[in-house]
Amino acid sequence: MLVQHSGANVARYRIEEAQVESELERLRRARDAVAQELHGMQATLPGDAPVELAALIDVHLQLLHDEVFRAAIAHWITQHRYNAEWALSAQMEILARQFDAMDDTYLRERKADLEQVVERVQHHLHGVAQPAKSPEDGERRILVAHDLSPADLLRYRDGAFAGFVTDAGAVTSHTAIVARSMGIPAVVAARGVSQRVRPDDWLVVDGEAGIIIVEPDADERLEYQARECALAQRRKELENLSAVPARTLDGEAVQLLANIEGPEDVAAALRAGATGVGLFRSEFLFMERRGGLPSEEEQFQAYRAVVEGMHGLPVTIRTIDVGADKPLDGANRSITVNPALGLRAIRWSLADPAMFRTQLRAILRAAAHGPVSVLFPMIGHLGEIHQVLSQLQTARDELAMRGVAAGAVRAGAMVEVPAAALLAEDFLQYFDFLSIGTNDLIQYTLAIDRADESVAYLYDPLHPAILRLVHGVIAAGARCGKEVSICGEMAADAALTRLLLGLGLRYFSMQPTQIPHVKQQVLLSDAASLKEWAGQVVAAQVPRLLLGAAPS
Repeated sequence: MLVQHSGANVARYRIEEAQVESELERLRRARDAVAQELHGMQATLPGDAPVELAALIDVHLQLLHDEVFRAAIAHWITQHRYNAEWALSAQMEILARQFDAMDDTYLRERKADLEQVVERVQHHLHGVAQPAKSPEDGERRILVAHDLSPADLLRYRDGAFAGFVTDAGAVTSHTAIVARSMGIPAVVAARGVSQRVRPDDWLVVDGEAGIIIVEPDADERLEYQARECALAQRRKELENLSAVPARTLDGEAVQLLANIEGPEDVAAALRAGATGVGLFRSEFLFMERRGGLPSEEEQFQAYRAVVEGMHGLPVTIRTIDVGADKPLDGANRSITVNPALGLRAIRWSLADPAMFRTQLRAILRAAAHGPVSVLFPMIGHLGEIHQVLSQLQTARDELAMRGVAAGAVRAGAMVEVPAAALLAEDFLQYFDFLSIGTNDLIQYTLAIDRADESVAYLYDPLHPAILRLVHGVIAAGARCGKEVSICGEMAADAALTRLLLGLGLRYFSMQPTQIPHVKQQVLLSDAASLKEWAGQVVAAQVPRLLLGAAPS
């Protein structure tokens, strides 16, 4: 199914003064229809939907009701006497240029959210209730569009579409992430594809390789049909591994933990066979809120729900990881030129001790209901270690003064900046464990904005510097007799599992959907025999060349 981008066909004409009010009413009706549509999506979100989706729909609703944006569109109608479609398109063009001129990557990415909202309003102005209709004949189809929002994607969670392709987007976009979590093959940023593909064309979408084949020949169809059957069989086999302990052939126990965003993710973690929560991203409790920051009680209830839901399995809660590009409601923080290097993560928390201790008290209270660890993000200085541990003790003292029960917690630090990796052994004099956040460690070590398409090709987890830093941290943990885990995307990449096992890693944390794939590699591996090969990979100038030479 081909969904045309309405922005390419916007009519432009002048209206009479007597038509102004009716044109404004058309715009209001279209906007109200979109609001009703988005509220309907929120109300029908499945229990296992990624927690980011509700927040993203909230963002779209806020953009839709933004008073400045609405007034600017109305100005085109009342003062310049243009039709509603053109007024909306003209104002979007002005804002698009402003977004493109921004230095901040996160803010530039918000242009896509605004474009998706405008697209929805345009469809209603054109008399189309939805950007696309699901096929009714049971035929599996590919959705091709200029762009899709995560909210659009939710409409197709019933499996009506076998995959989707868009002109716009990036592999790190919210839509692409949602598609992966739903198991839908997708190729994004296929420039101009919606203009080249015809409605009745046959397509093959290879989401893993990022390939689209238009009008495949008979041999190509047979090849991909066979591959699809094999993948379906593999998924079924992997599901049977959920109850099997993750243990290597030579008897090494491996902990496969889950990364989650909220209590609603616990069920998926348990179904996948997770042996605990290795990363609870607590910032999702704080973001996109209209009524201020969550209270201690609200946070406590969320943390306790996860702890109790895991039925005695360990839970690691990371303290709030926001940055200058994602200010919290009511917080007075200026946006820096490069937010990745600014007031973010633990720096943010230490700049607001009252907020920080509120969260720490909630975590300590939840620890009275099961095993809990607290994880501090982006630690880079020994001085920060002393500050966070002092705040943790103060929070415990405050609870004691109130007579509120607090549990024991293990304290750990994220290794996300090269400084932390190089000082891992020093850090372990103060912390009970370390967790390597490879996403940011790669970004900071290689000086690459991982959300920037123009330098995405340089983002390489197999860069020798990255592997040597990771190996150094794991080795430091072994010398100190303390746990080291990886909670970044490297842990979820089954192609890297044997390498990480050979380097001595025994704690992997990832999205629940990836646990079966990694577990399969663990079960097929002999950890002892991988050690020498892993050392050779780390020492190589081009590690990728040796990756396929792992001992069988």
